[in-house]
Amino acid sequence: MFLLLLYTVVMVTCDHPPQWAEPHNAPLSHLVAAEGRLYVGGVDHLYQLTSDLQLEAQVSTGPHLDSPECLPPIEPSDCPSATPTHNHNKLLLLEAGPEGAGPGSLIVCGSLFQGICDKRSLANISQLVYQTLNPVDTQYVAANDPRVSTVAVVITTRQEGGGDLRLMLEEDLGKLVVGSYSEYNNHFVAAVSHGDHVYFLFSRRHRKEYRSFVSRLCQSDRSFYSYVEVPLLCGGGHNLAQAAMLGELSGPAPSGSALFVVMAAGQASTPVATGRSALCVYGMAALDAMMLRAQEVCYTEGGGSGGEEAYIEYAVSSKCLKLPKDSLSEYPCGGEHTPSPIASSLPLEATPTFTSDTQLTAVTTATEAGRTIAFLGDREGRLHKVLLHSNRAGLLYDSVLVDSGSPVSADLLLDESKQHVYVLTSRRLSKVPVSSCERQTDCETCLSARDPYCGWCVLEGRCSRQHQCLRKMQPNHWLWSFEPTNQCVAVQNLQPANQSRDQQTQVTLSVLKLPALTGVESLSCVFGLLPPQPAIVMGTSITCQSPAPELLPPMLTESDHMVLPVSVMFGHVTVTTGNITFYDCGAVSRLHQNSMCVSCVNSVWSCSWCPLDQICTHNQSCSAHTIQRAPSCPLVFSLQSSALVPLGLSSRLVLRGRNLDLFTDEAQFVCVVEIEGVQLNLTAAVEKTQNNTHTFSCSAHKFQYAVSQLQYSAAIYLRRGERRIDASPGLRLQLYDCSAGQSDCSQCRAVPPEYGCVWCSGSPAPSCVYNQSCSSVPTDTCPPPQITQVVPVSGPLEGGVLGYQISTRIVCELQASGGPREGSVLVTVGTTPPGRSSQKFTYQDPQLLALVPDRGPVSGGTRLTIRGRSLLTGQRADLRAFLGPQPCYIMEQVSHSQLVCETGRSNRTGPVSLRLLFGQAERTVANASFRYLDDPVITDASPAESFYAGGRVVMVTGRNLGVVQQPIIAVWVEPVEGQRVKRRRRLALLSAKQQLVFNSSRTTVSEPCSVLSSSQMTCLTPRVSPEVKVKGVWFQLDNVRVHFETIKGQSFRYYPDPEFFPLNREAPDVPYRFKPGGVIAVEGQDLTRAISRQEVRAQLGDQECEVKTLDNTHLYCEPPESQPGGGGGLPSLKVLMGNLQVDLGSVQYDSNGLSVVPLAAQISLGAGAAVIILSVLVVILMYRRKSKQALRDYKKVLLQLETLEINVGDQCRKEFTDLMTEMMDLSSDVGGPGPPLLDYKTYAERIFFPGQQGAPFSRQLDLPEHRRVTVETGLQNLSLLLNNRLFLTRFIHTLEAQQGFSQRDRGYVASLLTVALHDKLEYFTEVMKGLLQDLVQQYVAKNPKLMLRRTETVVEKMLTNWMSICLYSFLKEVGGEPLYMLYRAIKYQVDKGPVDSVTGKAKRTLNDSHLLREDIEYCSMTLTVLVKNGLEVQPSPVRVLDTDTITQVKDKILDQVYRGAPFSQRPSADSLDLEWRSGQAGHLTLSDDDVTAVVQGRWKRVNTLQHYKVPDGATVALIPRSVSPAGVHQVFQTGEKTPMLEGEEDEGLRLWHLVKSSEDPEIPKHRKSSMRERERAKAIPEIYLTRLLSMKGTLQKFVDDVFLAILSTKRPPPIAVRFFFDFLDDMAEKHGIDDPETVHIWKTNSLPLRFWVNILKNPQFVLDVQVTDSIDAVLSVIAQTFIDSCTTSEHKVGRDSPVNKLLYAREIPRYKQLVERYYSDIHSSASGCYQEMNSTLTELSGQSFASEMNTLVALHELYKYINKYYDQIIMSLEEDASGQKMQLAYRLQQVAALVENKHVLVPGLEHFLVPGLEHFLVPGLEHFLVPGLEHFLVPGLEHFLVPGLEHVLVPGLEHFLVPGLEHFLVPGLEHFLVPGLEHFLVPGLEHFLVPGLEHFLVPGLEHVLVPGLEHVLVPGLEHVLVPGLEHVLVPGLEHVLVPGLEHVLVPGQQVHEQKTKDGNPVFIIDPSAFTS
Repeated sequence: MFLLLLYTVVMVTCDHPPQWAEPHNAPLSHLVAAEGRLYVGGVDHLYQLTSDLQLEAQVSTGPHLDSPECLPPIEPSDCPSATPTHNHNKLLLLEAGPEGAGPGSLIVCGSLFQGICDKRSLANISQLVYQTLNPVDTQYVAANDPRVSTVAVVITTRQEGGGDLRLMLEEDLGKLVVGSYSEYNNHFVAAVSHGDHVYFLFSRRHRKEYRSFVSRLCQSDRSFYSYVEVPLLCGGGHNLAQAAMLGELSGPAPSGSALFVVMAAGQASTPVATGRSALCVYGMAALDAMMLRAQEVCYTEGGGSGGEEAYIEYAVSSKCLKLPKDSLSEYPCGGEHTPSPIASSLPLEATPTFTSDTQLTAVTTATEAGRTIAFLGDREGRLHKVLLHSNRAGLLYDSVLVDSGSPVSADLLLDESKQHVYVLTSRRLSKVPVSSCERQTDCETCLSARDPYCGWCVLEGRCSRQHQCLRKMQPNHWLWSFEPTNQCVAVQNLQPANQSRDQQTQVTLSVLKLPALTGVESLSCVFGLLPPQPAIVMGTSITCQSPAPELLPPMLTESDHMVLPVSVMFGHVTVTTGNITFYDCGAVSRLHQNSMCVSCVNSVWSCSWCPLDQICTHNQSCSAHTIQRAPSCPLVFSLQSSALVPLGLSSRLVLRGRNLDLFTDEAQFVCVVEIEGVQLNLTAAVEKTQNNTHTFSCSAHKFQYAVSQLQYSAAIYLRRGERRIDASPGLRLQLYDCSAGQSDCSQCRAVPPEYGCVWCSGSPAPSCVYNQSCSSVPTDTCPPPQITQVVPVSGPLEGGVLGYQISTRIVCELQASGGPREGSVLVTVGTTPPGRSSQKFTYQDPQLLALVPDRGPVSGGTRLTIRGRSLLTGQRADLRAFLGPQPCYIMEQVSHSQLVCETGRSNRTGPVSLRLLFGQAERTVANASFRYLDDPVITDASPAESFYAGGRVVMVTGRNLGVVQQPIIAVWVEPVEGQRVKRRRRLALLSAKQQLVFNSSRTTVSEPCSVLSSSQMTCLTPRVSPEVKVKGVWFQLDNVRVHFETIKGQSFRYYPDPEFFPLNREAPDVPYRFKPGGVIAVEGQDLTRAISRQEVRAQLGDQECEVKTLDNTHLYCEPPESQPGGGGGLPSLKVLMGNLQVDLGSVQYDSNGLSVVPLAAQISLGAGAAVIILSVLVVILMYRRKSKQALRDYKKVLLQLETLEINVGDQCRKEFTDLMTEMMDLSSDVGGPGPPLLDYKTYAERIFFPGQQGAPFSRQLDLPEHRRVTVETGLQNLSLLLNNRLFLTRFIHTLEAQQGFSQRDRGYVASLLTVALHDKLEYFTEVMKGLLQDLVQQYVAKNPKLMLRRTETVVEKMLTNWMSICLYSFLKEVGGEPLYMLYRAIKYQVDKGPVDSVTGKAKRTLNDSHLLREDIEYCSMTLTVLVKNGLEVQPSPVRVLDTDTITQVKDKILDQVYRGAPFSQRPSADSLDLEWRSGQAGHLTLSDDDVTAVVQGRWKRVNTLQHYKVPDGATVALIPRSVSPAGVHQVFQTGEKTPMLEGEEDEGLRLWHLVKSSEDPEIPKHRKSSMRERERAKAIPEIYLTRLLSMKGTLQKFVDDVFLAILSTKRPPPIAVRFFFDFLDDMAEKHGIDDPETVHIWKTNSLPLRFWVNILKNPQFVLDVQVTDSIDAVLSVIAQTFIDSCTTSEHKVGRDSPVNKLLYAREIPRYKQLVERYYSDIHSSASGCYQEMNSTLTELSGQSFASEMNTLVALHELYKYINKYYDQIIMSLEEDASGQKMQLAYRLQQVAALVENKHVLVPGLEHFLVPGLEHFLVPGLEHFLVPGLEHFLVPGLEHFLVPGLEHVLVPGLEHFLVPGLEHFLVPGLEHFLVPGLEHFLVPGLEHFLVPGLEHFLVPGLEHVLVPGLEHVLVPGLEHVLVPGLEHVLVPGLEHVLVPGLEHVLVPGQQVHEQKTKDGNPVFIIDPSAFTS
């Protein structure tokens, strides 16, 4: 076998060089780095790469033969379930090598072989260092499920004699758990080592919410005594840890090691992470402090006071204690006596450092220049760079797309140089630079990048990291990019900033933030590209020599200066740059030839003018005279003569100048005029005037120019010799030509008078000339003006504005006129005669007569037609219309009699007047106004779909629809790409009939609607091309637009047109032959899509073919009895659906007469008749020779046969009519209240224990009270045993192996187990999966297709119950409503026809065996039922049949009265009587059986309404039933004469209702003929089967709805279905079953047939309803149809097929497609719903139902089976090695001992149970249990426990414990402890301790200590000590000592005065003077 591995390394050399490696054959999962190498783990492969991502080695690790159920080594013979399995890398860890012994090794753990690990060489991973071939349990390290995470950390402890390597795994935490670890479904994220501890980060469900935790263990703790966990809280609801990294947090305190955790927000109490995520930072010091606090509280404070600070987690039988205070310091890693595992109740909180809307998946950190930077990977393959500030707030400064769409793995690593990040995704490993410093080439871009890694190294001239800049620590040498106040080294000032290029000077630069240099270093200046100049540095100033003039580059020809950069250089590095300007004064004058002197001295540069040299210079060094100010410049400043000079006339020019005395040479002045580029030189005569000015008279000249224009501007200046004298900028000569453009007299006269132009009438033709050039007398007046057009030609009487168009335009204001008049327009210009227009102008009086309509919506859009006279008055632009203040926009063309305007939006409703403005004239409509009304509102529109041809009627309801003038329905369509040409052709055809609007954004197609009333209108859907896409549908109601989506909450949909097939599909041109009396069947596809039967019409020729029924593929219509006309030929059948008209071909009637039998019946009848006739003919031929009598018999038979044919035809026609006319929608009848769903408890009881009344849900344990506690304890122990998977599996297998264990027992035990384990559904699911795997193993060896076919094993019933539990919510939310609608529809239809109450047969059914075939005559009638509602009695109509029995009537009444109420909440019909109330006649109680019942022979008929002759409309009431003592029901009412008796059923009589169940064998002769008629009817019963078809068609919609609800994948299928189907797929793959039919059968047997068929057949399992026999018969057919739809076998139908299959023969293939698509969609959807399933099971386990069930009863019932097969179960447990280790048999014996007083005998233990005594004997221990006494005997200890007393006897110690007293007896010591008192008795000493008092009693001494008082009593002495007082009493002496006073009292003194030291008196009282 050859294995080809592809590997790609890509390096892109650009500004930001990414580098990545991409293996082509395996997803990647883990990455580690060591010794400059990278190690990547993936599926089936390991890779070893260099730091530059070059592949060094690769190893294939799979696939290999393996099975999760088998332990390695795998032998195919021992493990038949083993299949080639992929190896997913689960762990990739580095083990450091011993010091000096090499680089260490790589630990690799995969998912194969139960997760064992290998060691490989770090130098070459191909070399195995260690591998086990026969592993033991402790070597199963990683999870063997690819979906389960595994984290680990390597701990190496050094010991004498070598190192000890230990792998600390999260799996080891299972040691903490007593019981099922699956209840604590910890999802581990990371494991890190810090200090002497190991930390695990994980998330799990905690009190219905998922939270993240950190747990800690001592590295040396192998017993998990030191385990402590703390919840993590990340603000903003981020609760699910995704990745973590232990790093250093830099900056001010708190700093140091920290745990950087990426958290995501969970999705609604599930472990599914959403995109909303954050980075939270937790200081390790704070984390350790909180963990120490939790340990301390649990060690020494019992968990804390009040709300517990710490507690014991994982259901471990330990608890927080109150150990000595130094316990934590003495045992920092715990011990056997310390509580564990400890969990803190208080979370460690953190504020998110950074948040993201994309799920973050990875984190690593780096420290740069004392700052912390976090690199975060996300789910979309991006790497985010975040700078952490000192307050832990993060700032995102860059994001890099690494691998689009591929999540970044949690293994995010920095390389050894910390310059690159290795980013791992599932398909590539990328090497991304941490910074982009090298990309920035100048200081400004470096600082603007705001990259915390970067800064500008000034003297090195590069953007670099801080450590790369040699002088980084010196000021201004390294400028950090992220510091906003940092600025580049810049030239603040440069002197001189401007300099002449002709001189060389010193240039000084003031530089901001100039870095300091050492003594030997220097700077230089570089001007442009010139060589550097040495620079002198003085502080922040730099001085350089400017370059020599000849070195400067040339300037541009159009500029007088150039800007040259000045760079300050340090070696070859540019430190900063400024700009200096070099100017050229000579260029200034060259660029301004008209004013060289003025431009020179006025320039921004320091220039001077040398007038004689004609030089502009910078150094003021002229030969004779220097001008520095503009007023001193020689200048021609004005024209003394006129600037206007006519052409062709000799003119003399006079100029004025100043400052011309400077010129002393002999040169002459010359006037220069430039005309069209030609210089004209004129001699100038000079005359000096005052104020240093001169006048220059230029010689006369006739000026000419070629341009045909009125005026030309020419330049003029003065020249002396070669010197040009400056001229003022505005000095120009204006030459003009009067004849240019002035073609007539009026235009000539219009020229301004200063030009002197006149109209000269001389020869050769009149023209406009200069007045001095006219040879004749100029014309003073012009001819009358000629008017060419008058606009407008009419105006209102009030006048206004009028415009004329002549040779120029004139606008005149029209004056008012007294009345209508007409005439020409006269125009007078000046004194000329007036001009007269040829057009007539009319003064008109426009009148407004009416406006239509007179109302519209306030939103406007109403087209208002205004009728009147002379409306076309004035200009169209001056015509305006207003409705009140709002404009009405004039539309279309205005005529004299009417105009149309569209109303605008109004802000209020109500009437407004119409105003029409003709210029300034206003007109209104007398006695008429327009009324604004409320906008129309649409509340409903249906249907919501159409086909492309359109024309379907949409009924619209709403309010104010009548105000709309022209409502339309519009469709917005958009062309589909690639169909544009076809679309345009198609739409071009439509444009003739419809309104099409094309523009760049949308195309709309619309149709007008018809308003029926103010609340209704109808619209026909527009025709839409199939080649466009419908984007939206709306209703345009004038200016109100209502989108269809806003009405129904759903969009309007277009579907392809229905497809019809020709009547003769084989030969469409051949006429279709039709026999009168039948129907025409039309076939097609999608006939009911977007259309209903009522909307379809069929036309045969010129007459209608009545449509009887329509389904998806067939249309049936009944044509007229005689052939219609066809326009000269045969009539053709046309089907009309809206705009769609389809011709299906011509129809030809058969000419052999008419028949009343439909075609279908004729075919059946013909076949039957042919057989009978043939038989008769054969008989006749055989006996034709006998006699003429035989011939007469033959004719008689023919006559009878003909009669039979006619009768059958009538019956078929009648039934067929029923079928066609009863296809109606039942939605209105079966709607109403929601489905009465059962509560979960009742639902589960009916599913788990069908047909059992005493289920273990509500029963109580029937036990004597003295045994209850013991038995309940035993049952609780049994519950714990059931939670042991091994015990439960052995228990089930053992029971199933017993012959007496019936199938009923198996189902019962499975349901009991379901109840007992309902609160642990995850565990229940795992057990069920294990048992199913065993079941698969069994059937694979036999016939796998038979698996799960029946419920023959416990696990199959467990699967049924599991599905029922998981799908209850689906039933409530999705499936319950359509199921209830189907039930109601069936009940409604069944009750409409007669139902036999005895046989259960019905006329309306789907089940042919329950079909009432007899033609029962019945009438529908309505009873008025009196219903009591509170205190009122209200009549209620109820529809019944006259053939209904009294009980059936009562049921129908209850159905109507309690419509929608649950069946269990309404009274039963048996508890009520039906009372007929007939006016004054009294009340009559009706009953099914009474003395009036009709008895015929042995048959008694059940009474009906027909029997009692109850009329239609009769009044009845339901009353409570009362039973007489004698058993006879007697009812006496007013007006009733005779009571009716209801006796018991007469013995020997048989009841019947509509038909008799079996015929009497003895039939009287007079009934023989009717018997024969009945037999003939039964001979062809198919004529009654049309009833089945009618029922089926009526229920079809509801059946479809139920099937679609079950099998639709539009909504996500239930998680349990996806989970279990995924499990079945895995089982098939595991066992090599590649036959898709087998997997299909498994899925069908597990879900549809196991659950849904049960629900369909028994809706009472879900709904609180009553299912009668007739309804059950219909449901059975539907359920069988569902079964047929789920099978894979081909559905073949033949003549022998059951009628039930024939009914749904056409639908079953469609249902099969539904099933196959359902299975396929689930299979193709993403798997891995394991976590979601566990979350769902956890929620279901916590349902309140678990508390409602009496689990103990279920356990007790289970124990009965244990007791029955006790020996076999014990033997099975003892045979299992694992069971022996777990002592399962012994634990079961304990349960039996407690439940049944059985004797337990275990090696080393003897246990006796006697009524009233329980005795245990263990070596070294004897234990007695007697009611009221518990006694322990241990050598050296005797212990008694009695209620209220505990007594311990130890040699030398006796201890009593009584509530409120504790007593110790030790030789020489007696100690009492009472609340508030402690008493010690020792020989010679008695000591009392009371709060606030200590009392010692010693012979001869009594000593009392009270706070603030010490009292000593000794014989002969009493001594009292109080703060501030000492008092001594001795016989004969009293001594008092107080500060400042000493007093001695001797007997004899009573009271005396004593002076204190300060002189104050003190009175002393002698105590002995008083008697008391």
